[in-house]
Amino acid sequence: MNDIVLITLSGDDRPGITAGVSGILAQYAVNVLDIGQAVIHATLSMGLLLEIPGNVPRPELAEALQAFAGSHALQWRWQDISQESYGDWVSAQGRARYITTLLARKITADQVARVSTVFSRHGLGIDGISRLSGRIPLGELPPLSKACVEFSLRGPLPDLAAFRKELLEVASELEVDLAFQEDNMYRRNRRLVAFDMDSTLIEAEVIDELARLAGVGERVSAITERAMRGELDFAASFRERVALLKGLPETALEEVAAKLRITEGARHLIATLRLLGYKTAILSGGFTYFAERLQQQLGIDYVHANELEIADGVVTGEVNGVIVDGERKAALLRQLATLEGIDLQQVIAVGDGANDLPMLSIAGLGIAFRAKPLVQQSAEQSISTLGLDAILYLLGISDRYQPPPSDLAPDRFERV
Repeated sequence: MNDIVLITLSGDDRPGITAGVSGILAQYAVNVLDIGQAVIHATLSMGLLLEIPGNVPRPELAEALQAFAGSHALQWRWQDISQESYGDWVSAQGRARYITTLLARKITADQVARVSTVFSRHGLGIDGISRLSGRIPLGELPPLSKACVEFSLRGPLPDLAAFRKELLEVASELEVDLAFQEDNMYRRNRRLVAFDMDSTLIEAEVIDELARLAGVGERVSAITERAMRGELDFAASFRERVALLKGLPETALEEVAAKLRITEGARHLIATLRLLGYKTAILSGGFTYFAERLQQQLGIDYVHANELEIADGVVTGEVNGVIVDGERKAALLRQLATLEGIDLQQVIAVGDGANDLPMLSIAGLGIAFRAKPLVQQSAEQSISTLGLDAILYLLGISDRYQPPPSDLAPDRFERV
């Protein structure tokens, strides 16, 4: 009968270790049942689960491995695995797999301890831990620093709702973001990302900025806040707010545009998505004047927003066409998915207000970004700690596979 053995090696990393070990095993016709290797700060940790044929002289093989480990200053271990234990391991391969992504400005031991305790309490085993963010220098953190650790989990998870609730509570207490996803074929196969604009791609509600210039800022801001919290019907409240802009000169739009800031990480995110072949869209309850400018600056593929009616150089207080409210955003998202020939599971939707919830709910990955409490509680994923480019971590894309960030600080609209 063939033997099953687990070999582990650790020590200073150097070229040729994997080739040397596997070369020795090859001489004895050993089969590799599982293999894993990681390097942390130039220190190697390697594990190999092996099937050793019954006719192989075990002492001779062990002696060869020991000699190799000694010549490379490696610690090593040989552990026999029972047939029963191996059978249990094989039978576990059908269990559900999950990914939890920890997002913060820096990673602390307390964060890892608290989060991993939640995993343990709900019967989830950790198969792997990976750092997706870049290396952090010592001393004071750089501006807008990013830190991300991804946990690969396995287990039955009998009470998903209770697990998510506890994870959300821990995230709130630690002031971090914790994204939890099923590790399925769609996770790395998204093809379209749709964004809200106001307070998502840009750091303002444009209609509020226009209202200030019109002298009705407080009235409009109060209505906007209630609408974004889901307390008012969006379409009706939008018409009410636009009506208050009547008489505003057209030049006010350029004045507002010149002061707007693009959200942290937006340029970097969209540039990376474009390199990866993703399509992007703006689905906004704001105005086409600003959305189309943003489209040109960022390279967005599709734009759907509201057209503010202007006559004789002044705002009329009316909107042309169908208002882009929550239901309209969801309908447009379905249309874009059909146009691109993809499943809704391959779509990501990002927004902050209650009118974004319909599109967040139908997308394969719905993300509440720096959102109102109602939206955070309703959306499957939420990002509040980092910028928009943290979405790349939710896709499993580490910093080493991303182009250098092009916006170390929020950027203003450019003249186009």
